[in-house]
Amino acid sequence: MTFLNGMHDIVSEHSLTHGGANADAHPDLLDEHRRPRAVMTKTPDLNLLPILVALYDEQSVSGAGKQLGMSQPSVSKALKRLRESFDDPLFVRGPTGLVATPRAHSVVQAARPHLKHLREDLLADEVFDPATSTRPIALATSDIAEMAFYPSIVEHFRRHAPRCTLNTIATSPAEIARGLESGAIDLAAGYHPALALRNYRKRALSRHGFACLLRKGHPLWQPRLKTQDYLSAEHVGVHRPGGSQELLERFLERRKLELKTPVFTSFVLSVPFIVMESDLVATLPYAVATRFASLSTELTAALPPFDLTYDLRLHWHRRFDNEPRSRWIREQMAIVFQDHQWLEPPAGPPPFMKS
Repeated sequence: MTFLNGMHDIVSEHSLTHGGANADAHPDLLDEHRRPRAVMTKTPDLNLLPILVALYDEQSVSGAGKQLGMSQPSVSKALKRLRESFDDPLFVRGPTGLVATPRAHSVVQAARPHLKHLREDLLADEVFDPATSTRPIALATSDIAEMAFYPSIVEHFRRHAPRCTLNTIATSPAEIARGLESGAIDLAAGYHPALALRNYRKRALSRHGFACLLRKGHPLWQPRLKTQDYLSAEHVGVHRPGGSQELLERFLERRKLELKTPVFTSFVLSVPFIVMESDLVATLPYAVATRFASLSTELTAALPPFDLTYDLRLHWHRRFDNEPRSRWIREQMAIVFQDHQWLEPPAGPPPFMKS
C-alpha cells in the first residue's frame, strides 16, 4: 500500500513486538491499559487509521509492519499515539496475539469502509479507459472555432471514446478560467489570449490566419486582394471581444488602416447570408471562411493583402497536468489538428503588406 509510505515521518523508534523478550520488556503493550487513563487533549490523527486497521487484522505489530511496509518501531510509536488520542489501550495481549478492545473494534468498523473507498478512488485515477468511460468531455470554444474544427473533433472522439458525451461551452474568459481550474471544463481549444496566466498550461496546435469571404462574382475578387481594393471595399464586421477578431482589429489599428464597415454582427453564422447578397467583404479565420465557401456555390474566398497569423492552442489548468484522462484528451486533440491540412498556411500570391 504505497500511499502509506509517507507515514514513516510521523512515527518513531519504540518497539512493540508480538511474543519474545522485546514484547515482555515493552510496558506500552502489556501495562499501559492498567495505567490511569489520560484525558484526550487532541483530535486523533486520521493518517494513523490505516495502521490501526492493520493491527486489528494482523493481530501483531510485526504483521502490521509487513503489510504496511513499515518498521516495527514505527508501528509501535503509531500505536502509542493512537492510544493517547483515543484515551484507550486499543489492544491487549492475548494467547494468540493482540486482542482489540471494544473501542478499537468500533473505530475500525467505522474507518474500514472509508479507507476502502479511498483506495478504490486513488487507484481508479491511475488509469483511464476511453472505450468504457462515460464521463462527459467539456471543451471551451468560440462559435467560430466550433464551426472550423468541431465536426472533426466529434468524429474522432466518437470513434475513440464512444460512450463519452461531448459538450462545447461558450462563455466569458473569466468563466473559462474558473471552469478549467475546477475541472468543469476539460480543455479550452482555439485562440484564448486571456488564459496566458501562471496556473494555466498551453500547447500549440497549429498556426492559423485569415481569409476574406465574398459573394461569387464579386468585382474585387482575385486570389489575394490588393491593398487598395481591400481598403476601398465595404466590410461586415464581427463583434468577438477577446478572440481572433480582436487580433485583426488591433493589427489594422497598428497599421492605421481604416476599413469601411457599415455593418456589424455579433453572430458569425449570419455572415455568409449577408455576404452572398451584397458586395460586403468579411475577414474571418481562414478555416471558417473556406468552410463557408465550400458550403455554397454563391460564396468564394480570397486571401487578404496581409498574412496575419496566430497560434491555435490547447489550454488547461496545471492541476490536471498528470491526470491520465486529461492527458489522453490533450493527445487526442493534438491528433485531430495534426491530421487537418486546412490548418496549413494557405497557398497563394505573397502578401502586399507585412503583418
